[in-house]
Amino acid sequence: MSILEKLKVRERLTYEDAIKLYDLELFELASLANKIREEKHGKKTYFNINRHINPTNICKDVCQFCAYSASRKNPNQYTMSHEEILDIVENSVKNDIKEVHIVSAHNPNTGLEWYLDIFKKIKEKYPQIHVKALTAAEVHFLSEEYNLTYEQIIEKMIESGVDSMPGGGAEIFDETVRKRICGGKVSSEQWLEIHKLWHKSGHQSNATMLFGHVESRENRIDHMLRLRDLQDETGGFNAFIPLVYQKENNYLKVKDFLTGQEILKTMAIARILLDNIPNIKAYWVTSTTKLALLAQEFGANDLDGTIEKESIQSAAGAKSANGIALENFVDLIKNSGFIPVERDSVYNEIKVW
Repeated sequence: MSILEKLKVRERLTYEDAIKLYDLELFELASLANKIREEKHGKKTYFNINRHINPTNICKDVCQFCAYSASRKNPNQYTMSHEEILDIVENSVKNDIKEVHIVSAHNPNTGLEWYLDIFKKIKEKYPQIHVKALTAAEVHFLSEEYNLTYEQIIEKMIESGVDSMPGGGAEIFDETVRKRICGGKVSSEQWLEIHKLWHKSGHQSNATMLFGHVESRENRIDHMLRLRDLQDETGGFNAFIPLVYQKENNYLKVKDFLTGQEILKTMAIARILLDNIPNIKAYWVTSTTKLALLAQEFGANDLDGTIEKESIQSAAGAKSANGIALENFVDLIKNSGFIPVERDSVYNEIKVW
């Protein structure tokens, strides 16, 4: 049975099938992915009103692709106080944010309570705000640094008010590639185990894939299928987010940057393969706004959010430092022929624009 015949009768694609998807013509892939998108979501494109906060850039780990860590090319070390973080949240609440997304470096100097207490303080002052915080890479770092199990860290996160876990730290699951780009950080199996435990605690998370650096198409397919397998087991992933590698200010020295076609093909393949993950997010921060809007035709049904301020990707060249104003975000989606839908962090609809 051919790939197209399998898709027609909703038979799952194998690894070998998935590799061949890249050989399909761009607009044929778009048509296949868009059909699935419309069956699941119609013309709706989701976003949320959120604020990203990156509290420290001092990092124990050394990742070759990272331009954010102060231990590398960035000499300007910082660690925010809890008062500074709460001031940011207070100002963002005035903009009607629904989520605060807190991700940062692996700082060995702050202490475990510095990480956990800020979540408690945000929840105490703003119980309505959804706290999305601590990637699996951060959970692994805290586990090793303070000699605690993943289960113990997860329990402390929940007690401190963390509502969901972001998908960062996944990078590419292939360990050969991983050794080159982020050796010493959480392994692929550890990342998957942490999300499995998080899901078993009754909470949801996202999943990411960093692509466009030194990985192969085969590595991307392997990555997606491992996520599909875990989702079969737990059902805990809300969204899959293919993150486009940012090439400035890091040590990978990638010369051949991805074409827009390759990015869009990968988005479409993600929508086709990940039949059990409801949402595919075109994260405008890494793909550019224009390509993210185009990705709506290639299976993506979510563009993330307004963000307000972003430090990690913008350090590597992304044009995301100051977010996007809500009115502009809504207009961009409307003008591209889709229906903007404000959502909460777990995809309950708040407002159809």
